[in-house]
Amino acid sequence: MKEESLRALLEQVQSGAVAVDHAVDRLRELPFRDLGEAVLDSHRELRRGHPEVIYCAGKTVAQLKTIVAALLEDDGDILATRATPEMAEAVAELWPAARYNPLGRVVVIQRCLRPLTETCIAIVTAGTSDLPVAEEAAETAVLFGNRVERIHDVGVAGLHRLLARLDALRRARVLIVVAGMEGALPSVVAGLVARPVIAVPTSVGYGAHFGGLAALLGMLTSCADGIGVVNIDNGYGAACLASLINHG
Repeated sequence: MKEESLRALLEQVQSGAVAVDHAVDRLRELPFRDLGEAVLDSHRELRRGHPEVIYCAGKTVAQLKTIVAALLEDDGDILATRATPEMAEAVAELWPAARYNPLGRVVVIQRCLRPLTETCIAIVTAGTSDLPVAEEAAETAVLFGNRVERIHDVGVAGLHRLLARLDALRRARVLIVVAGMEGALPSVVAGLVARPVIAVPTSVGYGAHFGGLAALLGMLTSCADGIGVVNIDNGYGAACLASLINHG
């Protein structure tokens, strides 16, 4: 329950619109809400500035619907990552205005109008195969109130493509650089800009790529400074970190 919701609840009790017993039941759910299989962290937005996010991988459609239905009882935004089209349809049954990004596999229910930051996050991809992870990052960053500029398909195999976008790279306050294969792009970008670079390795590549491990290790051992590295395919985590920097 957000601070505004708590204030509204107290006002309703004072006016007699809500019974005290009902208010007590609602207050019990302030720290968390136990749904049985899932325990929702009701205080995360107060602590962190953004609500709990639903990671859909491994969940059933029924479990997802239960969680979304509970979250809809409050008035915050809802973000579900790694969602299948079937899951998106199920969420739309509960909230028809829900938006699904099939490339990023993200479902967004936006009910709060957040002012966008003046500064922006640049999301840079080495190739189009990296777009699913980049779109997960983009949807997350926008929902959290950030301006986003997408710069796609500028990998090191054709470095002139990246150099042609230098002005856009340097306008950003923080950059998320998404790359698979050998994962070289973040090092190159970090050598061109005086901004934090968040590197995201993807599980894109041939056999010796080892499901993203080669890119991850390459990014961790980068000779360029100013780089932070998140886990393989973790567009959401990269966007959370970038948002904190962009709002700082």
